[in-house]
Amino acid sequence: MVKTAKFGGSSLSDAGQFQKVAAIVRADPTRRFIVVSAPGKRFSGDDKITDLLYRCAALAGRREDFSAPFALIRDRYLSIERDLGLEQAHMEQALGQIEAALRSGTASRDFVASRGEYLCARLMAAYLGVPMVDAAELICFEPDGSLDMGATERRSAFLQDMPMAVIPGFYGTMPDGSVRTFSRGGSDITGAIVARVVHATEYENWTDVDGFMMADPRIVPEARVMHAVSYEELRELSYMGASVLHEDSIFPVREARIPIRVRNTNRPEAGGTWIVNEGTLMKEHRHGLVAGISGRKGFTMITLTKENLHRQVGFGYGLLKILDRHNISFESMPCGIDNLTVILNDADIKGKMDILYHEIRTELKPDTVEIASSIALIATVGRGMARTAGVAARLFTALSEAGISSRIIDQSPKEMNLIVGVDQRDFETAVRAIYRAFCQ
Repeated sequence: MVKTAKFGGSSLSDAGQFQKVAAIVRADPTRRFIVVSAPGKRFSGDDKITDLLYRCAALAGRREDFSAPFALIRDRYLSIERDLGLEQAHMEQALGQIEAALRSGTASRDFVASRGEYLCARLMAAYLGVPMVDAAELICFEPDGSLDMGATERRSAFLQDMPMAVIPGFYGTMPDGSVRTFSRGGSDITGAIVARVVHATEYENWTDVDGFMMADPRIVPEARVMHAVSYEELRELSYMGASVLHEDSIFPVREARIPIRVRNTNRPEAGGTWIVNEGTLMKEHRHGLVAGISGRKGFTMITLTKENLHRQVGFGYGLLKILDRHNISFESMPCGIDNLTVILNDADIKGKMDILYHEIRTELKPDTVEIASSIALIATVGRGMARTAGVAARLFTALSEAGISSRIIDQSPKEMNLIVGVDQRDFETAVRAIYRAFCQ
């Protein structure tokens, strides 16, 4: 077995957290490839190192003094080095080189941001007594900034022959050798790439929670941790608002059929959440009908009615052309014999509603146009719903008993998710009602 273990910023915020990470790594000899983020917040109101680095880059770019945020960065790394007795990591020298690059104006924004992970990896490698491999030697980007997976796999193949290594997350290099970062949270992607190239049997993603919750704990305080979720279910929950892994981090391991396990650095004894392909592992670890419930506010419904609309060839196409003209995507488009509804994200239609209404009226000539704003969408997601009778009845009974009416109902063709639209004022109550109907 070979495991790749990625540790997030909260797991590396200070020397005490470094000690926890080291204990986790040393407890399992199959944890051979360790990917680290930059140190995160130590307490409420604290700064993440990456935020401070971006601040330094912005100030330096304007030729303004960046000494205050850089002093905070210097203090954090030097304190970790000092508290762990890691003088061999030479943090003062490395920090001085970064400061000099900022002052010279030669450091790009991406290069500066990447130094958070780079310095953290140097410290962790020194603490574990294993080599550090710079992500710049591994991760390749295309000229357009997208990941070059083929080149990355070729350049990273040597990792398979290493007994153990620490790798900084979040960045790689462009064809010209310059540093390029992923979007924020991109260390998850690095971890997934490393897991793939070393043919890991498991990708562990260590953070500060026991796993993914079956509902937002701010809405449902008693929400349980998901024991297991499929990649498909995760995408559905993430799209509808659940805070999960960086979306792009799923694909490298999904294609290689490598399971992900989300675990808590502060509670390593907790089981965590498995993210897997459908199959034996899923059957062993999934309990219950529903994987999770998530939702978002901020939608508008436009309902068009026209007699015998189902016989109007091109009506739906005409509506989509209008949306395309204004660069608006739609969330859902349920329809009936005489009506068609399109659900749009408020952010996409901001400042465009009047012109949309005019063009729909002029070009499609519907009998009526009704606009309903302040809509929230709630997705109940689970593979187990597909062949189970009475799921919809159970859901709508729960909403009815809570005094909530559904504005719209939509179910995916695969029957993996059931989406209901409710008034925004009923959102939290609806989420709690659905959770208690399926997850208690």
